[in-house]
Parts: sequence; structure tokens; C-alpha cells
Amino acid sequence: MVYLCSVKIILLGTGTSQGVPVIGCDCPVCVSADPLDNRLRSAALLTDGRTNVLIDAGPDFRQQMLRHRVKHLDAILLTHEHNDHVIGLDDIRPFNYRSGEAMSVFALPRVAAEVRRRFDYVFTEQIPGLPRIELVNIDKDTSLQFGGISILSIGIMHGRLPILGFRCGEVAYLTDVKSITDTELAKLEGVRYLIITALHQQEHPTHLNLEESLAMIERLQPERAWLTHVSHHMGLAAKINPSLPENVRLAWDGLEVEW
Repeated sequence: MVYLCSVKIILLGTGTSQGVPVIGCDCPVCVSADPLDNRLRSAALLTDGRTNVLIDAGPDFRQQMLRHRVKHLDAILLTHEHNDHVIGLDDIRPFNYRSGEAMSVFALPRVAAEVRRRFDYVFTEQIPGLPRIELVNIDKDTSLQFGGISILSIGIMHGRLPILGFRCGEVAYLTDVKSITDTELAKLEGVRYLIITALHQQEHPTHLNLEESLAMIERLQPERAWLTHVSHHMGLAAKINPSLPENVRLAWDGLEVEW
């Protein structure tokens, strides 16, 4: 299987559902002055310089768009329906105003139904100024093309919940993952750059911990790997990074990978 795509991925956020620092927490990570320890909720932007595709729109969506001066979005892909991945969708309104069109939001049918329920007013009320969303159903075997960006969806498991990861050319983005079947792993064969969950060192029912993530990286053998959806319980980046394999590092907000 050959994937061709000239693209850059920007990690807009690399933290868990609470972000880092966590409200009210005085642990060494949460009080750290190192920007590598400060994490917005997980999201990523795929761009070829003309086309912009967002992966997830969580509670920090507005801040992330402003920080990276994103002036237009061509589509939004949702990994799953948890609040830290969808609740920022109301803030797509400036993009609606600029384009004059509804935003295409691609998601599993279950996720699309939950977006429709959670943002009921978007689909039922006829009030000027509301967000405009066009929901598009996809599945774990969907191939998408946006301008020069080719994307393949990957079926992954978030504990017992089926969700999506995405591969674009030589990059794969797998957040909130706990397990992957051999069939879906085959879609990641030859991936050069891997961005994958590593919550912390302890066992967790719905996310890979550090040991499990490193085992997955060892199996897939990417050239480089970055660990995302990182909890404050992981520890200080300055202490964790030197302990990791040479080709693996904790991801950070603003990390850009291009090829």
C-alpha cells in the first residue's frame, strides 16, 4: 500500500481532557515554567499550505486557531465524541462567516448523532449567527481527499469504544488509543512518523500507558515517534525525555512535522 502526500501536521494540543496544568494542582508538572509541560487539549492540523484539515475541536479550539493564525478550515475530522474532542465546534462560526458555507465535519455515524444531539440548536433553530455544520458519515475504511491532502481512517479502540485514528502519507495520528487490531495495524505499515497516546506510566483502561505505547512503537518501527494525550502524572518532560528511546519524545504543543 502506497501513500503519497506532501503535508505538515501541527500538534495544536497534546494534553488530556483536563489539560496541563490541571486546575488547582500544585504538582511539579503543573507548576513547571517549562513550556514543554504546558498542554492544551489534544488536536492537530493537517496543512499543505493551501488546504487546512483539523483533527478534533475541543474546548481549546478557539485559542488554538488564534495561536496558529488559522484563517480558514476546509474540513474537520472527529476521532470520537468525548467533550475534549468536540465541544469547541460552536466556535467554527468565524470560518462559516468567511467562507459563506457550512463546515463539513466528518465522523463515525455514532459520533455524528451525538454531535447532532449535543449541538441540537445548530440543527433545529433558525437564528442568524449560529454555527453551520454539515455532518458527513465516515468509517474505519474511509479514504478522503482535501486538496493535496490524502487521509485514510484507522479503526482503533478507546477502551471498549471504537474510535478513529488517521494516516496522511508518512504520518499517523492515533490519540486516545488503547488497542489496535492486526487488520488496522496493517494500514500503518511503513509509517515514517507516528504520533500516539501515552497517558502516563500506570495501567489505564482506555489509554495506552508509557510502556504499552513504547511497545507499539517498537512493533511499528517508525523513524520518529511522539507521545501525545499526556497527563500531568507522566512527569516533567525534562526528566522523561532522556529516559525514552532515541527516536521517541514527548510531543509538545506547536510541534510541526513535515515531509
